[in-house]
Amino acid sequence: MAEEDRPDGPAADGDAVNELSAEVSQQAPDEGAERLAEESTETIVEVLQQVNPSTAQDLLASLPEERQQDVLAAAPESSRQWALNQTFPEGSVGRLMDPPIGVFSPDMTVGEVVEELRELVKGAFITYGYVVDAQGLLTGVVVMRDLLFAGRAQRLSDIMLRDPFSLTPQMPLRDAMRLVLNRHYPVYPVCDGGRLVGLVRGGVLFQEQAIEISAQPGAMVGVEKEERLSTPWPTSLKYRHPWLQLNLLTAFVAAGVVGAFQKTIDELVVLAVFLPVLAGQSGNTGCQALAVALRGMTLGELRPGRERALVMKEGLLGLLNGTLVGVTAGIGMFVVARAQGNPKALLLAVVVMLAMIGSCVVSGLSGALIPLTLKKLGADPATASSIFLTTATDVASMGLFLSLATILVL
Repeated sequence: MAEEDRPDGPAADGDAVNELSAEVSQQAPDEGAERLAEESTETIVEVLQQVNPSTAQDLLASLPEERQQDVLAAAPESSRQWALNQTFPEGSVGRLMDPPIGVFSPDMTVGEVVEELRELVKGAFITYGYVVDAQGLLTGVVVMRDLLFAGRAQRLSDIMLRDPFSLTPQMPLRDAMRLVLNRHYPVYPVCDGGRLVGLVRGGVLFQEQAIEISAQPGAMVGVEKEERLSTPWPTSLKYRHPWLQLNLLTAFVAAGVVGAFQKTIDELVVLAVFLPVLAGQSGNTGCQALAVALRGMTLGELRPGRERALVMKEGLLGLLNGTLVGVTAGIGMFVVARAQGNPKALLLAVVVMLAMIGSCVVSGLSGALIPLTLKKLGADPATASSIFLTTATDVASMGLFLSLATILVL
């Protein structure tokens, strides 16, 4: 395998490029592109070749059109790979590919390969050699150890490892991570229909997965994954505010439920004390289910056909947890109502217990169903899932609690 560092040749001071690469990697694509636009075309090429391939494409797409063309013209080999990578879906292996380097014919001798490698290693770090036939189909991999001990007249077809492991460019990142988890190769070949189309570094795979996982908590509450600590406040405001408006709208829905039972609350003021108790408890129950569901999707544990089992499990856990905490909450209501001299203290305690059970069941089901629904609709399962979950749990807990109080107590 080969790790490509600078296929189009060095052009800028190494330390300066390293610092600039680290800087733009920590910024949103539009911010990083704005920073790069101040640099020379040669420096931009160096940076794009050094950062994560997915980051490089995002930065390139955010550059002004004229600068894009300059960069592509200055780095023909890289630009061909970037253009190919763009044809594959977001979050796929194809977005992370580097150009194939160290590619040889099976008829080449060890001596010929070694001489070619002497030139290649001047601009790239070669880990493996790839053997492809006339149609570009990957037929084998050669490791440096075998080249070292083989005779110079031997052909690669005699010493190569046949049927090598490879990834496909359309493969989702999480599927690729499951396949490479126990292999730990430095670089993986990527084949489309058996034809070698690129290489992806193991470190890049794990880095991209780490970025996706780290972005999940923010995505749950409407924080875009592009936002970083260095993101200017106007940009952060642009990213976050629309979701807060949505959250406010959904909060109005919950407030409307409470408003519909204003008469019940006026007659039984003690109910107001327990509204946040039910909302908080059911919300936590839903968040637990949501966290487990998202983790299962991220790690690939949720296989097709297992969705029903997940929903049923979270519903059952909601029922059991709701019963246990419902008894405790019911006792709390009984104590408070008796202290206020309410003659219906026991009935109010039953209402709280039943409402807690029902709201926890709904919350558990919602925590599993919301990410599944978002995924089915083609959206990121984590996107604003906490906002939708909060609405579901608030409406369920408050609506059920006040409905039962109206029916059973008044």
